[in-house]
Amino acid sequence: MGKPTGFLEIPRSVSSKKHPSARLKDYKEYIVLLPKSEQGKQGARCMDCGIPFCQSGVTINNMTTGCPLHNLIPEWNDLIFKGKWDEAVVRLHKTNNFPEFTGRVCPAPCEAACTVALHGDAVSVKENECSIIERAFEDNLVVAHPPKVRTGKTVAVVGSGPAGLAVADQLNKAGHTVTVYERADRVGGLMMYGIPNMKLDKKVIDRRVSLLEEEGITFKTNAEVGANVDAKELHSSYDAVVLACGATKPRDIVAKGRELKGVHFAVDFLKATTKSLLDSNLKDERYISAKDKNVIIIGGGDTGTDCVATSLRHGCAGLMQIEIMEKLPPLRANNNPWPQFPKVHKTDYGQVEFAQKYGDDPRTFATVVKEFVGNDRGEVTQVKTVKIKWAAGPSGGMQPVEVAGSEEVIDADLVLLAMGFVGPEQEILKQLNVETDSRTNVKADYGKFATSADKVFACGDVRRGQSLVVWAINEGRECAKAVDEYLMGYTIL
Repeated sequence: MGKPTGFLEIPRSVSSKKHPSARLKDYKEYIVLLPKSEQGKQGARCMDCGIPFCQSGVTINNMTTGCPLHNLIPEWNDLIFKGKWDEAVVRLHKTNNFPEFTGRVCPAPCEAACTVALHGDAVSVKENECSIIERAFEDNLVVAHPPKVRTGKTVAVVGSGPAGLAVADQLNKAGHTVTVYERADRVGGLMMYGIPNMKLDKKVIDRRVSLLEEEGITFKTNAEVGANVDAKELHSSYDAVVLACGATKPRDIVAKGRELKGVHFAVDFLKATTKSLLDSNLKDERYISAKDKNVIIIGGGDTGTDCVATSLRHGCAGLMQIEIMEKLPPLRANNNPWPQFPKVHKTDYGQVEFAQKYGDDPRTFATVVKEFVGNDRGEVTQVKTVKIKWAAGPSGGMQPVEVAGSEEVIDADLVLLAMGFVGPEQEILKQLNVETDSRTNVKADYGKFATSADKVFACGDVRRGQSLVVWAINEGRECAKAVDEYLMGYTIL
């Protein structure tokens, strides 16, 4: 720790953001990192705690606190304070294969567990991380390092999201010959098409994939295992198969009128926009347009926020975001103490942009949709909602109770369902005869990652259910150890 009093002397400072009115004109990343000198000062705020909760990655009350990758946060914070950026990226890569991804889209459980956050503002860990890797790319410090020796073993990885890329990267480093199968036309999984450009520019993904290719990994796109790629043939052609195909089955809603035209899953809306943007800068118009439409977004999480921001860029006429949960408090409640992840009200980039344009927050809380109303052409025109209160049910758990007289009818031309995902798609699992658990996820123990099928392993969301990018990378790295040991009888990872 280069400056023991840094957190007392230096206030937290974070990146600047393009003004909402300016960034709504395009789909470019809206965050501008601090200058290198200023970012280094932020590293001085780190206390190098005797117990660095920031890198703990533990689960408390079903929420992650601290980094699941156990990033060496105090070490690289100290290094950037001392100006040793070249050493900082080496320490960062020891635990995180893709800090340029987590530095952009991770919700930063590291900062939630930061000791400084107990009575003040957390160290800006996430932005320090992003700054380290971006400076490293600028200075040509991130270069390909192909393995010097090959083992002769072959591995197929199904899925190119963060878990698939991480397991592929680690197994390639161990000398195995790795082929990644991706059903979409571009590599990256939900990072490519499920996260808008404003949060994660796709050039960032392509840059890393190019490095992985230089290191010897083969990527096959438009290759859907279980459809145009025979699952059994794949199984017989490789020494090991890793399922990292995510939990991509979106949660649906049970309500009258669900079949009406204009009601879409958020993931389809976001994917189509990003694909059209990358293919033609939206000129091909092959996407679900929100232009001049009254948009209703059902779901208050990150995906719902992404839908808000994307709809605004399309030029929607109006917008409402419906959240079933009650509005969270502005500060930690007594039953949510540090170092738990803080359950507090947050306003993300989409809501900020909406407020800039319309003057208020688009969200309505403690509300559920009862019915979709349509016209004689089968198109959605209205949404009927009702307010709820959360109360203890007969079994003791909290359940929603409708508030009498709170019904409302809202005009709607486009409805986006952003209520998360309920598990992986099942066809490939059936073809490989892989056992699933009660939540339809692949049954495989953490640490072992072996499925019920011979030489088939699973990691990431397909195994644990919808989770964070940082957990996906963790699972990919840990799964690679298990696969390496299976192939070689020991592991060097």
